[in-house]
Amino acid sequence: MSQVFKEFDFGNFWDNNEYAQENYISEPLTDELLKEVQAELPYKIPSSYIEFMQYQNGGMPINTCYPTNTPNGWADDHIAIDMISGISKNKLNSLAGEYGSQYMIEDIEYPDIGIYFAGSPCGHAMIALDYSECGSDGEPCVVYIEQDDDNKIFLAKDFETFIKGLKHEDEFIDDE
Repeated sequence: MSQVFKEFDFGNFWDNNEYAQENYISEPLTDELLKEVQAELPYKIPSSYIEFMQYQNGGMPINTCYPTNTPNGWADDHIAIDMISGISKNKLNSLAGEYGSQYMIEDIEYPDIGIYFAGSPCGHAMIALDYSECGSDGEPCVVYIEQDDDNKIFLAKDFETFIKGLKHEDEFIDDE
């Protein structure tokens, strides 16, 4: 039974194209799968993330931009994502997949601040659940990390706020 995303329109959130199905959408989330993945991560997956993945376990969102007042490698007024990792091991980019969160920390050398859960189309930035302030069992905020210069931009106070704040890219087109 949904608690956080009770009124959320999941039907208009995901772009379930063939590429997304092949590369990002994991098998339905079960209690057993959640326990397996959680055991591989040094940070507790937030309940809102778990609830969100119970509807669809990873994929490509339709709304891919999140507003920010901090210029970054993508744009001056927003960041962009291209996928959200499922709670799984079976897809390369799922949380415990071959190129999942721990890979981003250990092999790509992103800062060890939490769980990397979304990629950026620019290829050198990730979105993370940041546990720096709350500890490994707390409620993390969401940040954007640019690998090249360790630029860390605060995005949202929690995962729910981040998901509900995603906007369509058309809202950021500049008419110059």
